[in-house]
Amino acid sequence: MARLGRQGRGERVFGAVAGSPVVRRIVRTVPVTLIALGAAFNVMTPPSFTGSPFFSAAPLVAAPLFTLRWTVLTGVLATLAVILLQVYSGTTWKAEALTELATVLTVSGLAALINIVVRRGTEQLASVRGIAEAAQRAVLPSPAERIAGLHVSASYEAAEADAFIGGDLYAVQDTPYGVRLAVGDVRGKGLGAVEAVAVVLGAFREAAESEPTLEGVAQRLERALAREGTRRDALDAVEGFTTCVLGEIPPGAGVLRLVNRGHPEPLLLYADGGLVELVPVDPALPLGMGDLGGWPDRAQEWEFPAGATLLLYTDGLTEARDGAGIFYDPAARLRGRVFPGPDELLSALGSDVRHHTGGGATDDMALLAVARPGEGQPERRRTVPVVPRGDGA
Repeated sequence: MARLGRQGRGERVFGAVAGSPVVRRIVRTVPVTLIALGAAFNVMTPPSFTGSPFFSAAPLVAAPLFTLRWTVLTGVLATLAVILLQVYSGTTWKAEALTELATVLTVSGLAALINIVVRRGTEQLASVRGIAEAAQRAVLPSPAERIAGLHVSASYEAAEADAFIGGDLYAVQDTPYGVRLAVGDVRGKGLGAVEAVAVVLGAFREAAESEPTLEGVAQRLERALAREGTRRDALDAVEGFTTCVLGEIPPGAGVLRLVNRGHPEPLLLYADGGLVELVPVDPALPLGMGDLGGWPDRAQEWEFPAGATLLLYTDGLTEARDGAGIFYDPAARLRGRVFPGPDELLSALGSDVRHHTGGGATDDMALLAVARPGEGQPERRRTVPVVPRGDGA
């Protein structure tokens, strides 16, 4: 299951309040209430005073909240109220009364125009959002909930409201060599980052099917980014890079292999609440920085017992800060906790991060959880890699 989007605490509170039936009923009465207040003001004050501000405000308030028909009807009611009050006070043909009537008529016409513009803008925004969602599904499709017997869940939360995809990425794929996965973070923002995401994911999907080793997959991604860098301007060609963790879970082996290219260390959560940070023995440079060094990729192998869950994430998680500037520590927050499955893990993690930050975020956050179904009692865990593998291709 994949979840996308971001909603801060203020947005959640506002949404809950605005969506309340009581609030909706109150909002619907505002234009009529303004007309009633204008009428009462005119009746209770001397003729030199006018309630035209109330009558003019009524259609303006209705314009963004109601349909065009109800906006026009509000303007008509406000105009009729002005005319009836002028007849009642005997000021129908005085200059002040004519000015008041012209003001209300003009504002009512502008309110109708505002309503049309707002409705068209809303329709265009809905269309843009639909296109963005379609693009997100094409570039970053949701993984299946079950892949080769593993339980999978993914989440993407953009730092910018209404954004659907940025520079973070994840992928899970069943291959002849087992389930292979990737989580990464492309340097930069905007469309350039999205293009790089598409390059990395496209190269990963192809390499995961054909490369016999995880090291070979990493080298294919390196070459793909190098080719992409030559097509960009000089700055991106020199400074562009992608941090990434590549994983492989062979069928039925109870192990997982990881190649970490400068990315935050994944976490392995056990069925008894234990937790291990999968720190690479030989740190490597991010993808796209191969020209700076010739260190070979080395996949490390870890036990992956039944009931355990592998959690991969981008630095949007670890760089989330509270009001005092304290960074979020997922290992400390998750250690000792037990979750029924990966969906519940990511849901609880997302809620905890929002609580930590007060609803705000400064960077995109991609999360991927892969769990092995439990088989009896939880197995004891090791806190070091089982076997560091040899040099890759």
